Amino acid sequence: MYDTILIPFDGTEEAMKAAEHGIGIAAAVGASIHALYVIDLPGAPRTVYVRDDEEEMREEYREYGEEVTGDLCADAAEAGVECTSVMRSGSPAEEIVSYAEAEDVDAIVMGAAYRGKIGAFLGGTTDRVVRTAPAPVITTRMQVDE
Repeated sequence: MYDTILIPFDGTEEAMKAAEHGIGIAAAVGASIHALYVIDLPGAPRTVYVRDDEEEMREEYREYGEEVTGDLCADAAEAGVECTSVMRSGSPAEEIVSYAEAEDVDAIVMGAAYRGKIGAFLGGTTDRVVRTAPAPVITTRMQVDE
C-alpha cells in the first residue's frame, strides 16, 4: 500500500507530532520515508538590509534544515525505518507537492497547527497541500491546548 511516505518537517511541535505518526505508519507497513525541509526566505520586495544578509540567512536555514531532518531520520532509524533527508527552497506548499510528484510518493504525512476560526478560513500550508497533492495526505492537527 505505502512504499514511500513524505514527511515535510520543520521541527515545530505540529511537525513532530506528524513525524511520529508517519514513522509509526512506515514501520507498520515496511515503507521508507523522505524527510523534506523547505527553506522559505522572506518574499519580495526585499529591503537592502535583507538582501545583503540573504546568503547568511539561507545558510542558517540550511543548517537548521539539516539538523531537524537529521533528527527525524535518527528517530526513523530507531524504529527500523529507512529515511532520506531532502532540502528544497521556495514556497513550502508548492515544493512539497512538487517533490511528491517528482518522487511518486504514496502518501504525505504532515502536521497542522491550531489556527483559530480566521486562520482555518484562510488556510495554511497543510490546507494547500491537501488541495493539490498527487497522493493522499494524512494530517495530524494540534489542539488549542497543545
